[in-house]
Amino acid sequence: MVFRKPPDGGWGWVIVVVSFFTQFLCYGSPLAVGVLYLEWLDAFGEGKGKTAWVGSLANGIGLLASPVCSICVSSFGARPVAIFSGFMVAGGLMMSSFAPNIYFLYISYGIVVGLGCGLLYTATVTITCHYFDKRRGLALGLISTGSSVGLFIYAALQRELIDLYGLDGCLLIVGALSLNILACGSLMRPLESSDSPPPEKTCVDKVPDQYFVYHEKEKTVEENISILEKGYIDEKCANNTPDYKQDSILNKNVLSSINVNEKDTYKKKVVEQTNFCKQLAKRKWQLYVNYWEETAVLFKNKVFSALFVAILLFDIGGFPPSLLMEDVARSANINEDDYHMPLISIIGIMTTVGKLTLGILADFKWVNTLYLYVTTLLMTGVALFAIPFAKSYLTLAMLSGILGFLTGNWSIFPYVTTKTVGIEKLTHAYGILMFFAGLGNSLGPPIVGWFYDWTQEYDTAFYFSGFCVLLGGFLLLLAALPCWNAYASQSSKLPPNTYSYKVASSA
Repeated sequence: MVFRKPPDGGWGWVIVVVSFFTQFLCYGSPLAVGVLYLEWLDAFGEGKGKTAWVGSLANGIGLLASPVCSICVSSFGARPVAIFSGFMVAGGLMMSSFAPNIYFLYISYGIVVGLGCGLLYTATVTITCHYFDKRRGLALGLISTGSSVGLFIYAALQRELIDLYGLDGCLLIVGALSLNILACGSLMRPLESSDSPPPEKTCVDKVPDQYFVYHEKEKTVEENISILEKGYIDEKCANNTPDYKQDSILNKNVLSSINVNEKDTYKKKVVEQTNFCKQLAKRKWQLYVNYWEETAVLFKNKVFSALFVAILLFDIGGFPPSLLMEDVARSANINEDDYHMPLISIIGIMTTVGKLTLGILADFKWVNTLYLYVTTLLMTGVALFAIPFAKSYLTLAMLSGILGFLTGNWSIFPYVTTKTVGIEKLTHAYGILMFFAGLGNSLGPPIVGWFYDWTQEYDTAFYFSGFCVLLGGFLLLLAALPCWNAYASQSSKLPPNTYSYKVASSA
């Protein structure tokens, strides 16, 4: 299909609205899984580390499977993938209400719901990018707040549903609400020209030019045979005298000539197809080699290597509060009368504020986005170190708000990646970084839960989390120091396609 120019409006705003609600409906429960985490602890009696795997898988599996999600959206389109994924999310939530043990939840809630969310995220981002060019940043920023608003609302909604209908009833109702994703997905009309679509190329048209020699030769043989037969018929008509014996001999000669030509043509065809398969295999192999060579070049960039370590450590240490903060409050024996709002709801609303505020700051010319991102990492580490000292609802609420605001640094992470590797390497680099971000999301909460199982308190766990985030921030800051640029400028030759982050430049 031939795609039209992005309209930057029109039906694109409908896409923004339905993408916002899609992320709201699919990510609301997984991000607010801390409320369900408490119920699963009581229902199954498993350790905190083992139970935390459910929520961590639901939030991490989509990032881990991001290459598969991209292939699905590219192959089938955003609308079919969104509708199919809506069934996955709704079905996984409803199946979780019948879970007999924690291992069933690993599949139904962790993998099925998590993979559905990953597919929906890729579908919403892709369809939005198709409809917007000049206003793409604004459109992506609007739809990304859907998950944060979902976290804020679903934290209170799931708590209320549990009080009214129990854990099983809550999951059934939340799963039924997720079926509205089907309506949102049906409105994701692809941006394509359906008036006069060009005819699809045949297999022969897709073959490179060097492989058309065979077809030309084959056509020449057929033309020669037809000319020979035509000349023979014309000669017989001119003589107008039947000669059956001569006619039989001539027919045998023509048939034998055709058989020989067919055998030669078949051999040529086999040779050409064999060469084509060899060239195709070489081309595919070369693509894999180029991919790993480009990956190796990326990791030669000191800032990218530090960014990869920082995002992994940040998700290992910074993601657990959104899952475990409710249990932290319960472990601190906070009075329920002082519990005015779920801590996860505070994290959700402040994440929305953080995304918008940090995104606006990143647009100022005098703000360096890399230093801004490093600042959020260091502040997150300090806030995590302060959690063990919080013994009241007020202090935990304040720390939850700070952590939620700083978690909004996801909105500037693409800016940092672009400045580090260049726009031409953004897709490749961002895919690698998102994979390790998903790995950190999957490992972080279980590690913190295991620390609690070993020590029977959260203090050591959050000291470990704060140390991880601070380590990643300091490594990234060290890699971005101006002295590296000075050293690189003194080097006589730079490797090809190597990028360096100029910290003195404006972001």
